[in-house]
Amino acid sequence: MKITEDILYVGVNDHQVDLFEGQYVVPNGMAYNSYVILDEKAAVMDTVDAHFGQQWLANVEKALQGRQPDYLVIQHMEPDHSANIPLFLEKYPNTKVVATPQAFKMMGQFFSLDLGDRQVNAANGGELCLGTHTLQFVFAPMVHWPEVMMTYDRKDKVLFSADGFGKFGALDVEEEWLCEARRYYFGIVGKFGAQVQAVLKKAAGLDIAVICPLHGPVLKENLGYYLGHYNTWSSYEPESKGVVIAYASVYGNTAEAAKCLQEELQKKGLDEVVLHDLAREDMAEAVEDAFRYDRLVLASSTYNGGVFPHMRRFIEELTERNYQKRRVALIENGSWAPTAAKVMEKMLEGSKELTFAENKVSILSAVKPENRAQIEKLAEELMH
Repeated sequence: MKITEDILYVGVNDHQVDLFEGQYVVPNGMAYNSYVILDEKAAVMDTVDAHFGQQWLANVEKALQGRQPDYLVIQHMEPDHSANIPLFLEKYPNTKVVATPQAFKMMGQFFSLDLGDRQVNAANGGELCLGTHTLQFVFAPMVHWPEVMMTYDRKDKVLFSADGFGKFGALDVEEEWLCEARRYYFGIVGKFGAQVQAVLKKAAGLDIAVICPLHGPVLKENLGYYLGHYNTWSSYEPESKGVVIAYASVYGNTAEAAKCLQEELQKKGLDEVVLHDLAREDMAEAVEDAFRYDRLVLASSTYNGGVFPHMRRFIEELTERNYQKRRVALIENGSWAPTAAKVMEKMLEGSKELTFAENKVSILSAVKPENRAQIEKLAEELMH
């Protein structure tokens, strides 16, 4: 696939994977992207997952049309992008490898390689001339590993963005970008908003016509749409107005309260009310929605003097990713000593710019008329 006249796509689709990074459900698989730049000198941009080494090499060989590659540029050392470095160098032993010094350190941890004078240390802002194409290296530490760099091709105005602007899903499956890109961002990169903001500021100084990520589709049109979403996500601003109700229920009574609140909000005219059963649904989807909307309700049974384990994990997933700038409401349940609300608030005490709802729902075992009155008051507060 041609990206521009001189840049070709040589990546692969993976429909064998069930859990990306061992935790994210990927029903439509994954794409591992790699690119070839053909000029006076030829450069290959990154490798792919270990399971697809031979397929990828065949793609590279076809793109090179008998030429020997001059450079292999490694932007990110995570194995889904770097696993085939030894295989590539076995086939093309004279190729020089370009990466950040920290990436070379990691390379030595993953593989036993003696690159000698074939090692080319990229510098932040440094350049590599291929002929008419000049590559400029933009270091992007902690987006989302410390050794990451992005690469800008001045001639075709292409930004090779490493894991930035990626998404879940193979490229031979039709699906919209936004939902799986959002789930990917908050799952993979969400903790490092400040670092993404720093890279976006660097990108603002580049004239970008095409974004080539290491996962997901090549982005060519309406780049402001993608950049805008990344700016919103990385600054932790809510993307949409709405309420997410996340609940963890033992016998169904806490679930009843959560559903009752959803009904009250909808009766009052709020269309965007999303309900998540944390014990049964994809946790990554719940995390994605918590960052998407501006209001969050946490409903949990009291369990061993704390909160139900699924709720504990959910809050930890949020705080690990620097959850902030939201309004939070609490629903608790307990048969003799309901303490879940206090514990949940304590777990969130380090989160910035959270506002807690004045109304709290506290249930003793089952939802009673007085609890429904509390839920109605909470719904009224959440409407404003």
